[in-house]
Amino acid sequence: MKTGFDNELYIKIQSEQIYKRLELVDGKLYLEFGGKMFDDYHASRVLPGFDVNAKFKLLNHLKDQIEIIMCVNAQDIDKNKIQGDFGISYDMDALRLIDNLRGNGLYVSAIVLTMYESQPKATAFYDSMLRREEKITIHKPTKGYPTDIEKIVSAEGYGANPYIETTMPIVVVTAPGGSSGKLATCLSQVYHEHLRGVNAGYAKFETFPIWNLPLKHPVNLAYEAATADLNDVNMIDPFHLEAYAETTVNYNRDIEVFPILKSILSKISGGESIYQSPTDMGVNMAGKCITDDQSVRAAAVQEIIRRYYRTQCDYKKGRVDESAVRKIELIMSQLDIKKEDRKVVVPAFDKEKEKGVPAVAIMLPDGRIAAGRSTDLMSAPSSAILNAIKELSGISDQMHLISPVVIEPILTLKAKTLGIKKFSLNLDDILIALSICAATNPMAEAAVKALDQLRGCEAHSTYMLTQADENIMHKLRINLTCEPNYPTKDLFYD
Repeated sequence: MKTGFDNELYIKIQSEQIYKRLELVDGKLYLEFGGKMFDDYHASRVLPGFDVNAKFKLLNHLKDQIEIIMCVNAQDIDKNKIQGDFGISYDMDALRLIDNLRGNGLYVSAIVLTMYESQPKATAFYDSMLRREEKITIHKPTKGYPTDIEKIVSAEGYGANPYIETTMPIVVVTAPGGSSGKLATCLSQVYHEHLRGVNAGYAKFETFPIWNLPLKHPVNLAYEAATADLNDVNMIDPFHLEAYAETTVNYNRDIEVFPILKSILSKISGGESIYQSPTDMGVNMAGKCITDDQSVRAAAVQEIIRRYYRTQCDYKKGRVDESAVRKIELIMSQLDIKKEDRKVVVPAFDKEKEKGVPAVAIMLPDGRIAAGRSTDLMSAPSSAILNAIKELSGISDQMHLISPVVIEPILTLKAKTLGIKKFSLNLDDILIALSICAATNPMAEAAVKALDQLRGCEAHSTYMLTQADENIMHKLRINLTCEPNYPTKDLFYD
């Protein structure tokens, strides 16, 4: 995919914009930080050239001025909500983010458990953080929200939340995903700061939708597809249009809440809000750094198809409602996108037809297709990955990379020691066996080295992979999609 985004320019002008907002509030800035700080693969997929860790690098550029508060929604913990890119729960992803931030020299001062109503799993999370000597605070739903401004901005509302001691001029409030209580945490802190005589303000850093791209630009529609389960809808910001006669894009939740938010900020400060629109509140400069519009349009179209498949699978597993699927189908219809526009879909089905068993197809960096199918010995992704790295290494398809001497003990372990009655070697098994063989087999060594070339490649499966295989595909950074089909009629599948 041709590069369409200038990452260096992004870090430069984005940091400048945050400093300008700090000057505007003339005090302490609470910055609601949406999207992913690390591993922002959605942004990198729709904006080719975007560094997956660009936001972390931005924060690292500001590190002497910032501290970070991590929010986790108690409702998400209770529902075991899963972070799609890594297949882990939101609470575990929050801990992963904290470790990464601290490991890279950034200061995470506190965790906030938001929307807490004594949910058992959330309580267990809270207790575990206390036992690990983490600073964690509970925020319950705000009384009076969203209509009773007097109660919201009072001791019963934001005042009921414990104040979190902060020391830096910029306080970044972030979370593993959307609807995590970041806004309420920011406003609660701003309220407490004003009670203490500290001038504090609020701003929002949300990459998508990109406010200065057209409403129906594929990049903005890809954001709608990514948040189909939240029912987010991109809209023209009517407040910005009225105030400045300028057309900008925001999303429905920010637009709907703006009059309330403006009133809350005015009530807290005791004066007029500095913001006239939701767009005013934002500091996002990503749209200014797009260098090739056609490239990002093409990339965003592919992301919409990926989201369609992911949402179909989530619906099959009972994780989302049918409305989420229908929403992405509508987006695809608006852009005249078909499933077959994803070039690995048809080859995967062609491979499946050969033997009538599940198959996986992978598009290599040069456009060639490598495919594999399920066998009695190994899963379809295992076969596909082996075939792909053979192609990349110039190794004959007839050549066996893994010695039976290595495979047999694994089979014995699974069948006899672990008592697994029905199994095939999953992708993790195969890659470990291949790595062992690489110690003595130069061809296996070349194949292992070729794994890095799969990063960013596209793959499609004719069935939903087990969690174990899917996790390895994610770790290889292969952009995987699956048909919403189980490979067997068995109810227990993993």
